[in-house]
Amino acid sequence: MFSLERLRALDAVAVHGTIASAAESLHVTASGVSQQLAKLEREAGHRLLEPYGRSVRLTHAGKVLAAHAARVCAQVAEAEADLADLQDEILGPLRLGGVGSSLRALLPGVLTDLTAAHPRLVPTVVDGEVVELVPELVGGELDLLLIESWSSRPIRLPQGLAVRTLVVEDVQLAVPASHPLAARERVGLAELGGLDRRDGAAAVWASCPVGTEPYEGLTQALREVGVEPEVRYRVTEYATQLALVDGGLCVSLVPEMGQRPCPPGVRFVPVRPAVRRTVQAAWRSRAESPAVRACVAALGDAARAAHPAAPGG
Repeated sequence: MFSLERLRALDAVAVHGTIASAAESLHVTASGVSQQLAKLEREAGHRLLEPYGRSVRLTHAGKVLAAHAARVCAQVAEAEADLADLQDEILGPLRLGGVGSSLRALLPGVLTDLTAAHPRLVPTVVDGEVVELVPELVGGELDLLLIESWSSRPIRLPQGLAVRTLVVEDVQLAVPASHPLAARERVGLAELGGLDRRDGAAAVWASCPVGTEPYEGLTQALREVGVEPEVRYRVTEYATQLALVDGGLCVSLVPEMGQRPCPPGVRFVPVRPAVRRTVQAAWRSRAESPAVRACVAALGDAARAAHPAAPGG
């Protein structure tokens, strides 16, 4: 009979691709994972891994057994969740993460209400970019994540995650109040590539760091209309981007939840073609605890209260 821990090790390697990453997700050492897999090979009577460059990959037998291991681990997770549902207690740690603007807009009130109703719930929160936080969610270091996806570059999430859409909002062009485009009702993104810098309308951009959803969304939206953006300012917080816009240094694309607080010298102008940001709650479908369900439901209520047109509102 195969050991559950050894099947979990194989499943982790199949999901994460390397023994080191699998070990990190399981909170054990790489040598511990290697030992579990060596014992599993002896139990199975087949080689499950083979060298691949400086790493390893699953053999055909390994892929076959890994598929069974995934189903077994899913069944065990469902059993654990069912047992938790018997008491339906919302307690213990709830590890949350997300992009700053959505955390600020949605989360404080939700956590205030949840902890008042469930005093034994212990939430912790980290902020960061989707590209950094999704691996932590997949690896079990986070329980729930607020993610963003831009219509110009939709996010691709790994398998095994459940999502609920909370808010779909417009992304607008932030310009200094003195900018020639500030009084426009709408601005074509293609216009931002052909402005004469002598008139002060140069499209120098502020955005989040390279690789983040806002940066890639901005870059893709402009490239689709033939514009290559000059992103001179790469800062994580929208508040800092807006301060740079207020200083007349640049323009930026900012979603609605990132527009507050806003410096007095900044104006927001809708763009054409429209760009939208979707904010979703994401969690591991295998680890849907009562605390996660309660938080997702509360986030949905908060999103509908703040944005009446939100999904389900």
